[in-house]
Amino acid sequence: MDFSKLKVLYINCTLKKAPAKSHTETLMQVSQNILKKEKVAFETIRLIDHNVASGVYPDMTEHGWEQDAWPKIYEKVKEAHVLIIGTPIWLGEKSSEAQKLIERLYAMSGETNEKGQYVYYGKVGGCMITGNEDGVKHCAMGILYALQHVGYSIPPQADAGWIGEVGPGPSYGDKKWKDKEINPPVGFDSEFTNRNTTFMTYNLLHLAKILDENEGYSNYGNSREAWDSGTHWSFENPEYR
Repeated sequence: MDFSKLKVLYINCTLKKAPAKSHTETLMQVSQNILKKEKVAFETIRLIDHNVASGVYPDMTEHGWEQDAWPKIYEKVKEAHVLIIGTPIWLGEKSSEAQKLIERLYAMSGETNEKGQYVYYGKVGGCMITGNEDGVKHCAMGILYALQHVGYSIPPQADAGWIGEVGPGPSYGDKKWKDKEINPPVGFDSEFTNRNTTFMTYNLLHLAKILDENEGYSNYGNSREAWDSGTHWSFENPEYR
């Protein structure tokens, strides 16, 4: 398989500003190592390091904010065939940065592509999650729903994650806990995490390759611009009795 024409964007929604260690980013690197070997271009953005305003408009400087880094980040989102959202779990939920990202993605979802479809049509989405206690599937459920709702395509098993035991403890990739050395680093020997991360990465690439080679989806039956201009294909309301 040749995936070398694809571009993947990872957005890490950790609450830690660089250069603080992000356990979520450590797990993302497992996926990224696969991309390196497959000669796939990728980039990582740590959202909290950028002055991204809160809101659901494309540019929040037009709505009272002095600065908004989102328009520039969005240009990278548009260029990427695949978007992978990474988040830690806090109180059983995705991080506040992840929620902000979803809201800003939503802000652009009314735009259309050259086919008149919503702008994320033909792009592929997935997510990676780390934390202690429970919540990987719960967080993935919300993230993947949001991505498909705004137009991303979701392949099988598009999420991967790692969680530790209930209560305080080491996090993914930690080499030391309470002055005790840990070898291998926490989570590295998790067959479940390693397999799911690998399957997720390749499934995202497979679907992105299919869509790219077919120039996305046909716009028959799904063009917002055509609908607004009066083309409704085979739609009709049921007969009222």
